[in-house]
Amino acid sequence: MLDSLKKGLLVGLQTTWTLGKIIFPITLIVTMISYTPLLNWLAKILSPIMGWIGLSGEAAIPLVLANVLNLYAGIGAILTLDLTVKEVFILAVMMSFSHNLFVESAVATKVGIRMSVVLGVRIGLALFSAAAIHFIWDGGHEKAQYGFVSSGQTDVTGWGAIIYQGLESATLGIFQLALIVIPIMIAIQIMKDLQWLNWFSKAMSPFTKMLGMKENTSTTLAAGLVFGLAYGAGVMMQAVKEDGVKKKDLYLAFIFLVACHAVVEDTLLFIPLGIPIWPLFLVRLVTAIILTMLVAFVWNRMEKKGFLNNKEKEVV
Repeated sequence: MLDSLKKGLLVGLQTTWTLGKIIFPITLIVTMISYTPLLNWLAKILSPIMGWIGLSGEAAIPLVLANVLNLYAGIGAILTLDLTVKEVFILAVMMSFSHNLFVESAVATKVGIRMSVVLGVRIGLALFSAAAIHFIWDGGHEKAQYGFVSSGQTDVTGWGAIIYQGLESATLGIFQLALIVIPIMIAIQIMKDLQWLNWFSKAMSPFTKMLGMKENTSTTLAAGLVFGLAYGAGVMMQAVKEDGVKKKDLYLAFIFLVACHAVVEDTLLFIPLGIPIWPLFLVRLVTAIILTMLVAFVWNRMEKKGFLNNKEKEVV
């Protein structure tokens, strides 16, 4: 047991260091940018597009904040706007699919996923779901009644204070990463040594098989669903090293997770906005399942017809 703890701790520290080298500088830069006029300028550019998906021009502000910063910033911005229930629900669905793009996309590329795939899936799902809700749902025209939630954004003046705020946010981000990744890696190592991981993979095999993946992706899916995309990436990095994950399984796992990660925590964050959260939860889960199954089906057909080269079939 002691050897398992030591090995798990070492792997956890190594994973935290690997991901931290990506997360720290991006968080620092983005936090500093958030105190400049750049985000408002970007929101104004996007405002004309908002009408196509049933949103007012000012709704571009929470979308930009959520994608550049995080869900807390996006939700905080929503609370300052006079929106209908339908508009808030559309924003919630879009933000649940597409948020914190810089950090989470960079982490995904570290595992071997093309950034274009991550960005394409997340932004595409956000736009498609918003358009679908806009044209299908006729209700929700009453004004939204908000609860209370902190946006996490404080008033800071002066470049010294802004840089300090950026360093503080980046450091807290790494600390939070370590608090989650290290225990996960220790738990996984203990499960491996006790042969529990094999049982868990077999128990999850009907679900992973339905999605077109092999059993060795089950731990990654579980970690990503519960804790988020970055932490699922940490588990996948270890699985790639030890289990010989195929490129197809790697992509399928991430396609599922970019659509449906940290699904409980992220969904609960929207409760203060006064919208129905069960539909939000189901939209993410069902979309992730259908999209992953569809990609797996197309990938398998392309393999059978010889459209893929050996590099695309190889083990990562």
